[in-house]
This record gives sequence, C-alpha cells and structure tokens, in this order.
Amino acid sequence: METMRAQNKGYNAEVLVVTYNRARKYVNDSSKFRILLSFGQHGRELITSELALRLLSSLSEEKSIPNVDLKSLNNILEKIVLKVVPMENLNGRKRVEDGDLCERRNGRGVDLNRNWSVDWGKKEKDYDPHEENPGTAPFSEPETQIMRKLSKSFDPHIWITVHSGMEALFMPYDHKNTTPDGLATHVMKSMLNDVNRLHCKDRCLVGSGGGSVGYLAHGTATDYMYDVMKVPMAFTFEIYGDKEASMKDCFRMFNPVDRTTFNRVINDWSAAFFTIFKMGPHWMDLVHFNSSKLESIDEYLEGYLIERSSRYGKRMEVLDLGMQEIRTYFRLFLLSSVLLMFMFCSRISKSKYATIRPIVSAVSL
Repeated sequence: METMRAQNKGYNAEVLVVTYNRARKYVNDSSKFRILLSFGQHGRELITSELALRLLSSLSEEKSIPNVDLKSLNNILEKIVLKVVPMENLNGRKRVEDGDLCERRNGRGVDLNRNWSVDWGKKEKDYDPHEENPGTAPFSEPETQIMRKLSKSFDPHIWITVHSGMEALFMPYDHKNTTPDGLATHVMKSMLNDVNRLHCKDRCLVGSGGGSVGYLAHGTATDYMYDVMKVPMAFTFEIYGDKEASMKDCFRMFNPVDRTTFNRVINDWSAAFFTIFKMGPHWMDLVHFNSSKLESIDEYLEGYLIERSSRYGKRMEVLDLGMQEIRTYFRLFLLSSVLLMFMFCSRISKSKYATIRPIVSAVSL
C-alpha cells in the first residue's frame, strides 16, 4: 500500500493505492496479468468506494462473497497483480461528507473525468460547469496527474473505472458515438455481455459510453487509457442508479439507501470482478495477447515495411514497394493456379484416352 501525492498552484491531493500480488517477493509485476481499478472518482458516488473496500477485504479473506469460492481461484490469483484505488477523489469526498451531497468534482471544482487529454475541453450544448468543468488544461489537477503516473508505471492490461448513477458496462469511446475498430472491440463487447448476463441479470446497458449513455463526454479517463496508454481493455462500470429518485436527492440517485439493496449491489459486483480476474487472461488470448501489448495486423505490416525503410528509402517508397510485392505475389499465385489447372486437365484427358482406347480397338471391323 502506498500514498501518491501531487500539487498544483497550492492545491494538494493524495491518492491511496493498494497492490494485491501473491508471492510478490518472488515474481516481478511485469510477468503477471495486470489490472488497474479506480473507485470514487466522483465524490457523490459513495457506493463505489464501499465496493472497493469489500473487494479488498474479500481478497484478504476477511469477508466472503456469496457464490464465490476463493480457494478455487487460488491458481488464478497467483497469476495476476491488482492495483486498486479505493477513493480517487478524496478532496471531493470530503465536500460530500461536509453536506454537499450533489458534488462530483474535486476540491477545487474540477470534474476529474473531464480532465484527461483525449478530446479535452470540448463542450456540448447542455454543458454545465457545475457538473463537467474540465479544468484549465489537460492534467491540470493533481488527482489526474497521479492516475496518469500510476497507469504509466503499472502498464495494465485491463483498466476499469467504477461509477454510479445507472447500471451500465461501457467500453470506449466516451467522446464519440462509436467503438474502436478491430477484433479487440468484439472481445471487449463479449466480455461485457458475459458480465451483464452473469452478474447484472441483463439489466445493464452495454456498449460505448458515447453511444449508450445519451450524451458525449470529452476528456475522460477511459478514452485516454485506451487511445493513449494503449490499455488493451478499458472500461467504465456503472454499478447502481435509482431512476425513481428526485433530481434534488443526489444521495439516493447515486447510492442505495436500504441494507438489502446495498448488500445486493456489493455482492453482485464483487462477484463480477472475480469473474474478470478469472476470465481476463482468457479474453486477452482471444486477441492474440502477448507479454506486452496487442498489435493489429495493420500495425504489424506497417511496422514490417517501415523497418525495411533503410533498405528501400523513404516511408512512402517502402509502402509502394510493399504494394508492388503484394501485386507480384498475386500474379505469381494466379499463374501457378493456371499451370496447376492445365496440368490437372491434361492428366484427366490422358486418363480418359487410356481408358477408352482398348474398348474401341476391341470392336470388330
């Protein structure tokens, strides 16, 4: 466990980071499957930090989770390392505990989930500075500086930021109504569908944040993790929301107010995370995961051609040469196919002739 600190123009912030790694003395973090989880990014979403604490207590075997046998997961847990941020926005949480129950921003009024650099600062028509103030610049806030530093040093394979306000499982992108291209998208969608079926009883919205939530969000952590940090699987989980609550009753909108609902939310989502711990490496294998990062076929081919630039000249010349090589191979393939077909037809013709000739010669004149 460590406390990371940063400051900007007299504003100070600290973030507690808990690391879970069995046999840490003997295995380097980089050799394991790495998962980074962040809770409490918005002060009013208290239930998210409660989930973080329950998850950590379960991992330490202090508390059990219904229908989850930790002993059966020992082999899985040996192969992963987790970093958990139970409360990313400590200063904002203090403002909520002081009575401002609708506050989602940090200690100086900046929305930490609008302070990242991907599409930063863009404002929609319904922009509300009391909800979505992006700050004076990308990473102007010490909290986002800390999280960026943590993600760079840890280099996770899976990133999940946990929120409340609705029940949803989001993948990139938040700032546009699309999802990324490629096989990784299908794997992420499959993963979210599995979690939705197993732990959300198919209640959760599944898809891109920008395409599912009803508005676009610019400068979010998940888009940064996916686009800039190249985290192969980056998600935003929304674990609870009360649609019947008054807009003035922020506590009830974002947090369960009765013990039964509280326990259901905590238990269901704790179990969901253990499913992710168990299935994460398998999901990554589906997109040809290697020890570092994913690489698409296009990236591989481009890298191959550029690598040969010293032999053939400038990049565009290399790409042109690559296309010429592909055309040449295609022509050779067609020529080989024609020759093989000709040989095959010739053999059939000879075979027929050899079979028919004795029959004809046996006929009397």
